[in-house]
Amino acid sequence: MAEHLLPGAPPVAVTLRRSGRARRITLRISRLDGQVTLTLPPGVPDSEALAFARSKQDWIRDHLEARVEPTDVGVGTEIPIEGALHRVVAAQGRRVTVREGEIAVPPDAAGRRLAGWLRELARDRLTAASDHYAAALGRPYARMTLRDTRSRWGSCTSRGALMYSWRLILAPPEILRYVVAHEVSHLAEMNHSPAFWATVQRLHGPYRDQRQWLRRHGNDLHGFRF
Repeated sequence: MAEHLLPGAPPVAVTLRRSGRARRITLRISRLDGQVTLTLPPGVPDSEALAFARSKQDWIRDHLEARVEPTDVGVGTEIPIEGALHRVVAAQGRRVTVREGEIAVPPDAAGRRLAGWLRELARDRLTAASDHYAAALGRPYARMTLRDTRSRWGSCTSRGALMYSWRLILAPPEILRYVVAHEVSHLAEMNHSPAFWATVQRLHGPYRDQRQWLRRHGNDLHGFRF
């Protein structure tokens, strides 16, 4: 891989990566660290790839400016839980407790303890929603797992295994329910055909607002560092 700079104020570092499987030039901006990567087929010269990057310069800069800087979670941090902002405060005991507008966490390793608590809450909510939609669809799922994925909010395998990002628990409940209805719909339609979206509509109801919320705000949920 080679690194180049797009001129401007400030200059933008661009990494060129060649791949034998690439059929065209593709551009990716990492949600994790903002790294700009151009992947190009073996025969494409660097100059052509950099010309492509220059043609997308405004788009690249807009995305980098909109990128959320990581927030280290600890006492004093405000964090959304099921869409409602809570301030992290120091707990007197060893348990995580929630009251209106606050979540009390043992102050030693507060981020790690809070992440564990959120995962369990996410498991509870995601299991309940998966059970509900799978019953409505009439298709059981094989198992459910939670991960901290950045490229997708959920997935469904051909064997009926559901996977979700536990960070959905930070989003409003209707966003979590939409993602679950989306993935459960794949138990019947392993595609994104009109039949698939009709299934999502039947299970969930209108979903346009939820999809737009994820596009606009989903990246914010990855900004919290536990």
